[in-house]
Amino acid sequence: MKKLIIGSIALLLAGAAPAAADVMEQVKQRGTLVVGVKADYKPFGFRDPSGTVVGIEPDLAADIAKRLGVKLELVPVVASNRIEFLNQGKIDLLIATMSDKPERRRSVLAVDPQYYSDSVNVLMNKKAKYTNWEDLKGKTLCATSGSFYNKDVAEKYGVQIKAFDGSDKPLFALKQGECIGYLYDQTFVQGKLLDDEWKSGYHMPLPGILETPWIMAVKNGEDGFQKFLSETTIDWFKNGTVVEEEQKWGIQPTDYSLRMRDKHKG
Repeated sequence: MKKLIIGSIALLLAGAAPAAADVMEQVKQRGTLVVGVKADYKPFGFRDPSGTVVGIEPDLAADIAKRLGVKLELVPVVASNRIEFLNQGKIDLLIATMSDKPERRRSVLAVDPQYYSDSVNVLMNKKAKYTNWEDLKGKTLCATSGSFYNKDVAEKYGVQIKAFDGSDKPLFALKQGECIGYLYDQTFVQGKLLDDEWKSGYHMPLPGILETPWIMAVKNGEDGFQKFLSETTIDWFKNGTVVEEEQKWGIQPTDYSLRMRDKHKG
């Protein structure tokens, strides 16, 4: 009888445990969607002269907030803390140039289809005369900590990687001659070459490699929010939103963006 009573109490307590919070419902009740974006990655997320974070991903975040009928709050993140911020509840959604990798899908709930895809490339001083990745063997490349391709490029092409937090520090190191180039996403390199500061003395002489899609992400268990974002992404492709954003911010539309637009527009 005593065991029966204890078991009944345990069942009652389990039934009384609060249900897991629904982030999308919390966002609606709060009236604000909090999104983690880059603030150092032109044109996907960067600060304008007034200090406001703008770019392709803030624009996409604003569209999501509009669909939910709430205000938008942007939180700057970097590669080394973005997943942590999401899982700690500091942000509701992550749209921050995050490449789709199996280990990341184990840590967060990815949104499919992927909203973007990019390649890897190197921003170099024009004095550096390299045209093939194999020519970089034994050379030092600056890079951003947490980028998945750092190890892959180092192993395949025999380069030395000197990693820094964010993108400002490796760019500064490149200017100081600490490396022959900055290894990063090709779209970011293209964005830098739009700036007067970089376009006169730097270039992108190598072909892009390691094409990898990017994912938006929410916390594990947020299936309803994930479904809403999946439908939103497909709608973006139907309407050509991603291609329009690339053109708006000076990026050549990628094959992926054009392919997904053509796939869904009908």
